[in-house]
Amino acid sequence: MTSTINPPRATPDPIVPKPSRKQKAVGIRYGLMERMAPYGYIAPFFALFLVFGLFPLLFTFVVALYDWNPVGSQTFIGLENFSRLFQDPRFWNASGNTLSIWLLSTIPQLLIALLLAHLLNHARLKWANFFRMSMLLPYITSVAATTIVFAQIFDRDYGILNHLLEFLGADRFDFRNSVLGSHVLIATMVVWRWFGYTTLLYLASLQAIPRDVYEAAAVDGASGWKQFIHITIPSLRPVIIFTIVTSTIGGLQIFTEPLLLSPQGQFSCGAMRQCQTLTLFLYEQGFGQFAFGYGSAIGVVLFGMIVAIALVNFLLSTRLKGAH
Repeated sequence: MTSTINPPRATPDPIVPKPSRKQKAVGIRYGLMERMAPYGYIAPFFALFLVFGLFPLLFTFVVALYDWNPVGSQTFIGLENFSRLFQDPRFWNASGNTLSIWLLSTIPQLLIALLLAHLLNHARLKWANFFRMSMLLPYITSVAATTIVFAQIFDRDYGILNHLLEFLGADRFDFRNSVLGSHVLIATMVVWRWFGYTTLLYLASLQAIPRDVYEAAAVDGASGWKQFIHITIPSLRPVIIFTIVTSTIGGLQIFTEPLLLSPQGQFSCGAMRQCQTLTLFLYEQGFGQFAFGYGSAIGVVLFGMIVAIALVNFLLSTRLKGAH
């Protein structure tokens, strides 16, 4: 007797109903929304930038070509504002003051921040977090309050600094009414305000460097100075470049400090314009003389200076990075 085994029957594939037209439309709409959602999240920033950033910038280039009086006529004069600007001794004086204050503030600020960050990263301090957070105190202090305090410190008659000079046998020095003295006064305020912020940027980058690197260098006989030169600085190169660029942009736009040092109702920062920066000169022409076209020309030239210096910094940093 032979038995036959019936082969298993193949189960038919389940019938999947075709999506209706409405379901297809919903799926397409959902997929489109999913793809467009990231653009919607960042759209508010670009909308605000377009209204309050890009449009004013482009409009400044347009106004610079006009003899523009906000309460009078607007006459197209081409490049006449720029021709007049480059022949104006007040512009060259303001440019020299701006570059001088920028150099006197940027170089010490970055050096002090670098040394403090290195110290806070390696020294075993009690309440280390307290000292690190205290670095932000100058940054969050009002610029007006800072200017008032430092103006008193550097005052000719009652300032602590002049009392110290007199105690040491030197003559009193009128910082506010001299070119170099006023530049040092403003640069000191800028350094005081920004060195803590820069220190924390460097410190955050230093804490990302493994301790093993420093320990291996110490075992190989590298001194603390050699570790600083050959480990710390190369590791901080990207953030150093960032702080140089941002300090350049901010340093060439110094405005509040010289404005508060100016005599009441004036924008010249003294009788000799000894500390009038380009932004203060722009404000004087635009909102003091209502020469918006001439003030816009100053703004365009200042924009070109910032772009040029930032580009030089970028090229130098790129070349140094390629050399290493």
